[in-house]
Amino acid sequence: MMIELHCLTIAEAGRLIKAKKLSPLELTRALLSRIEALDRHVNAFITLTAERALDQAKQAEAEIVAGRYRGPLHGIPIGIKDIYRTAGILTTANSRLCRDHVPETDATAVVKLRAAGAIVMGKLTAHEFAHGGPSFDLPWPPARNPWHTAHFTGGSSSGSAAAVAAGFVLGALGSDTGGSIRGPASLCGIAGLKPTYGLISRAGVIPNSFSLDHCGPMAWTVEDCAILLQALAGYDPQDPTSVEQPRGNYCVGSDPGIRGVRVGVIRHFWEQDLPAGKEMQKAMETVVETLRGLGAKIGDCRMRPLQDYRDVKMIIGETELFSIHHRNLAERVADFGADFLGRTTPACLFQAADYMHAQRERRRMITEMAPLYEQYDVLLTAGLGPAPLLAPHHTLEFWRKPNLTTPFNVTGGPALALCCGFGESGLPLGVQIAGRPFNEAMVLRVGHAYEQATPWRAKRPVIAQAVAGTTTSLIAPNPSTATEVDAPTRQVAKAAAEQAGLRLNELQFSQLCEAAPYALAIARRLRRDRLDMEEPASVFMLRK
Repeated sequence: MMIELHCLTIAEAGRLIKAKKLSPLELTRALLSRIEALDRHVNAFITLTAERALDQAKQAEAEIVAGRYRGPLHGIPIGIKDIYRTAGILTTANSRLCRDHVPETDATAVVKLRAAGAIVMGKLTAHEFAHGGPSFDLPWPPARNPWHTAHFTGGSSSGSAAAVAAGFVLGALGSDTGGSIRGPASLCGIAGLKPTYGLISRAGVIPNSFSLDHCGPMAWTVEDCAILLQALAGYDPQDPTSVEQPRGNYCVGSDPGIRGVRVGVIRHFWEQDLPAGKEMQKAMETVVETLRGLGAKIGDCRMRPLQDYRDVKMIIGETELFSIHHRNLAERVADFGADFLGRTTPACLFQAADYMHAQRERRRMITEMAPLYEQYDVLLTAGLGPAPLLAPHHTLEFWRKPNLTTPFNVTGGPALALCCGFGESGLPLGVQIAGRPFNEAMVLRVGHAYEQATPWRAKRPVIAQAVAGTTTSLIAPNPSTATEVDAPTRQVAKAAAEQAGLRLNELQFSQLCEAAPYALAIARRLRRDRLDMEEPASVFMLRK
């Protein structure tokens, strides 16, 4: 074959398999050999299920030869983020608390991939419970960026992005609560879609935040994400947030370009709210001009400042995560990684009123999107990149500043990240394309048109040996921090931890004290006057 098997896209491999020009078994063996040779430098897998994968490949090949071809995912090797439950396969969430957890059933998304004929290659590393990381104090090491292994992949779908970029799998499942698909996709130079909330079932996926979690596809191209979405989307009665509506057609191969498509450019996100570096600024201008050259109608628009969305996400997301793990935080705090604790324990400072303020503010934010959805077909803003070094990493950064991906978790519509070039270091840069709820087809159409008009998909990483000296990533908090925080704040933190039943050692309490001023400031910013009848975003409807 003219192209190496690990460089095939899902669409390319699917066409070859359908035409019986490529054997699923041959493809699976090639990828397993690549994983065996190179994953020690990337750490993409927690559990590689090689024998199971080969058995599935043999079955797929026999079915196709017998004329029982299931579709474009039949015989395609896929990786699963290790928060998706898999029957008979270790599912760890990269945490000591789940290091022996072997579920009896598959998550709904895994069931759907198996039904489409996909081959499950194994479980991919993630940040602890899809939240804390990168960390070197967990049972499995963090994934490394295949473009340069001293650099970060982004999180929390770290192994999913790394495995696709490295050519270990042709596609992967990720999850996105505040950017955990789109961040790694940007930093690893692949495509990743956070679909509309409720479009893909979360049943059987270890939760991070019930209100903000999204399951979604990650792959080398936008077209591949569309193929995966076609298999994954659909109503599931096992997920109470699943939306009951006709499934769309997400195919992008025959789309008629984007002439006349209205693109709203959210410049202030990367120019003012969180100023990007010169490389990203230049790349974004090139993206805008490329879309204009394809016939899109470009206009600048505004959303709220990034910090507003971050405040809402932090209170909702951290409160829900804290409640999910409350018992273990109270009884087994030493079993969690330090980065997870530094992100999660400060949620004990939030009160019930803060959570309700955030949910009511979220509803306002969702309502405010309606005029933008009317005026524009898609919204464009920067993604992430280039990737920072794995070391050093300070947990407090999680509390200090907003990010570019959170607004679309809070507002719930689809958002796609894809590669928009490379920096001088050779590391990828990412762009985001967002859309109105359940208009994934348009978001994918614009992303595919951009991808087809640019050369970025022709470049693949060359994986080098992991760089020495990057064996520690977390800057440990200084115990003296607890005394540096003003006495009233320190007392509030101490009382909140005791009220929540947290028995923290000196280091853990220092982390809480470091974050306390930021967490309390978030809560204060959301305590504003509201009408008595303003509903929260967490209202629900009963079905017959």
